[in-house]
Amino acid sequence: MTSAANRPLVIGIDIGTSGARAVAMDADFDIAASGASRLADFSADHRDPVIWWQAVQTALGQVLGAIDRTRVRAIAIDGTSGTVLPVGPNGAPLAAPMMYNDPVEDADILARISTHAPKESAVHGATSGLAKALVFQSTPGVFRIIHQADWLAGHFTGLYDVSDENNALKTGYDPVSRRWPDWIAATGARLDLLPDVLPAGAPIAGISQEAASAFGLADDVVIVAGTTDGCASFLATGAGQPGDAVSALGTTLTVKMLSDRPLFAPEYGLYSHRIGDMWLAGGASNTGGVVLSAHFDNERIAALSAEIDPATDTGLDYYPLIKDGERFPVNDPAMKPRMTPRPQSDAEFLKAIFEGIAGVEALAYQRLVSLGSPALGSIRTVGGGAKNAVWTAIRNRKISIAFLPVASEEAAAGTARLALTGAKAAGVL
Repeated sequence: MTSAANRPLVIGIDIGTSGARAVAMDADFDIAASGASRLADFSADHRDPVIWWQAVQTALGQVLGAIDRTRVRAIAIDGTSGTVLPVGPNGAPLAAPMMYNDPVEDADILARISTHAPKESAVHGATSGLAKALVFQSTPGVFRIIHQADWLAGHFTGLYDVSDENNALKTGYDPVSRRWPDWIAATGARLDLLPDVLPAGAPIAGISQEAASAFGLADDVVIVAGTTDGCASFLATGAGQPGDAVSALGTTLTVKMLSDRPLFAPEYGLYSHRIGDMWLAGGASNTGGVVLSAHFDNERIAALSAEIDPATDTGLDYYPLIKDGERFPVNDPAMKPRMTPRPQSDAEFLKAIFEGIAGVEALAYQRLVSLGSPALGSIRTVGGGAKNAVWTAIRNRKISIAFLPVASEEAAAGTARLALTGAKAAGVL
């Protein structure tokens, strides 16, 4: 039996909006080391790919400094969904990247996409990867238009023409037929500039000699196709079976569930990422922590929560919003907040908000099931709201299902799980 100190390891790397994180993980999903760095430590320009790479090198260096590098078998990387850049044959960026939230303002490009893209495609909207690809394809000397995670993975393989099915989704990739669909050409997009696409978790190639030497790694380390930061965060929790769900209680409420079939409902902003033989579907509501913070600060929420009995119900039927409009599980841009009557007691008011958000969460999962998902089997919770035991008890009362612990909230841990999949597929683990 291999001792823990000698077990093979894989590395997952996450590049986000503020920095990079890396973890080393063994086949039992135990994390052996972690590292982190901030983009701001290198530059104030978070769009500079050179800074991305410096942050990744720093986080990875911290991990490698804490482990025996000969144990590393595979590496995978996730990036922000919809961040796109044009590159030359050697991977050199040819223009400033367009980040995940950068809009394309060319009305003609957006009109062409709207005309030719199926309604269920994730390319609709000014921030889609396809819209950005149409902007970048006229860049002089362009070899490929790729995503953030693709570019960083290329530093380990020397290949800058490979992507994964999750990052490619917003650029128009069809995860059902597993190819770039013919309608993309009708928008005027050059298909020859789009990357080859592999399933998330599939081996891309062995590490390049240059990268192996730079990081002191064995030359048989496998580089594995990664994913988006959102998918990586889901995988990090340990959810892995159809019906497993993750609720993110952050500024807004987001729910995601693994399904055995793809779900597409553009009217709710709902589409599906392909992960292995399953599909990750979800939606985002406008309710969430933003409503709580509009009325109470964190200290006050903690104090009032101590006064709440989560086993009883206020009888108030709130739909907590801070302004008109909801997108999921109700698609109604004119929907009004429902937060009256307000009890005299602040604790009772907070309890009613907790109940209201829990009710929206329950409705969200009912909506997924109505759209064809499996029955809800379990919920794991991430985000700041997960730490409030009273709110958790209220949610559990509203949604009578198993609430399971989270394995990790680190997106890099989810990407490491993909690296494990790729390492096994490549026969190096």
